[in-house]
Amino acid sequence: MNNKEQSPETQTPSSTPVIRTPPPPPPPDGGLTAWLQVLAGHLIVFNTWGYIISFGIFQPYYEQQLALDPSAVSWIGSVQICLVLLVGAFSGRLFDAGYFRQMLVVGALLQLVGIFAASAATRYWQLFLAQGVCQGLGCGAIFAPTVANTSTYFATRRTLAISASACGGATGGIVFPLIARNLLHSIGFGWTMRIMGFVVLAVYGIVLACVRPRLAPRKAGAFIDTTAFQEATYMLFAVSMFITLWATYFVYFYARAYAVNVLKGSQVDSFNMLIVINAVGIPGRLVPAYLGDRYFGAVNVFLPTVFAMAVCVYAWIGVKTITDEYIWIIFLGYFGAGIQGLFPATLAGLSKDLSKSGTRIGMIFSVVSIAALTGPPLAGKLIDVRGGSYLGAQLWGGTCLIVGGLILAAAKFCSVKETV
Repeated sequence: MNNKEQSPETQTPSSTPVIRTPPPPPPPDGGLTAWLQVLAGHLIVFNTWGYIISFGIFQPYYEQQLALDPSAVSWIGSVQICLVLLVGAFSGRLFDAGYFRQMLVVGALLQLVGIFAASAATRYWQLFLAQGVCQGLGCGAIFAPTVANTSTYFATRRTLAISASACGGATGGIVFPLIARNLLHSIGFGWTMRIMGFVVLAVYGIVLACVRPRLAPRKAGAFIDTTAFQEATYMLFAVSMFITLWATYFVYFYARAYAVNVLKGSQVDSFNMLIVINAVGIPGRLVPAYLGDRYFGAVNVFLPTVFAMAVCVYAWIGVKTITDEYIWIIFLGYFGAGIQGLFPATLAGLSKDLSKSGTRIGMIFSVVSIAALTGPPLAGKLIDVRGGSYLGAQLWGGTCLIVGGLILAAAKFCSVKETV
């Protein structure tokens, strides 16, 4: 037997050479390249979630021009959001394997094909495939890798960096509806969509010039890291976010419908409320993120934000006039944005091994995609059962947020025990 000493870095017991990737250096937590990733992330979320939010502007147009049932039209938006999150398990793993730029190109092309195909659509199935499926897949190919990429550049400022990227949903949610409102009735649906597509194309050009993945590729490993769900903190966080976002997506879908259908507000009121929600969403993401990084920690800010959102949903029961709705929707936009910003930031902190961050982030995105798909239709069913009354759905939404917050507190408790 050969007793010659073998280096554990290059040999296995069977003398098979192994290449071990050295541990990555600590995140720079700042600097030009790091903040360029935040800018790129902001622009990506601008193109993806910002564009998705603008779907509400087109819903009345589809209902009138194509004589479609409102519930049928809403499925286009629901499927789009579901796919953005569902694809995360796969796109996140491809990010870890070193294919971030390739995923950006593929995702951008899919989204652009979806936008330009929708501009020529004249039937429901064409819109469903173009705006629901094609754009959903394209945005999903990009979103989880974007969160993962930003998280690899920051440690102590991670919550603020990811939340600043998430603000792209608010800025896009203002810009795209403004484009649609000003152009839809003057140049028509087709060219309005094409102009929005050209905006998306220009933004992706800036993104590709900015992105710089920091970590060495991790080629080996499965698409799903099953060991993650054996960690109590990770598992409880996944359950908490499913229940929390189940209610959050419902409120975002139906807040403006409540103003129009129950309070008899105008479509102008509905549009103004969309702008208000997105405008207050900018401080709603940044202020909790700053407090989390600077003073309390992300999860310690996340917990009261979830409970405040629950109070906000219960308070919705008392909204009886359009003026009440405008006041209430400021709080909804602030706390709802806080949840949407702190969710990915807190999730990124659960990945101690940065080489698996894309996979682990994408897995929970895939879990909550089911909440995005089922929450609004379930709430809609509760409204239908009560003859158009929102009370049952409002009570369900507030209770979901309370339960989600309690499970998040349990996840925090387990996290503390694991570090002791």
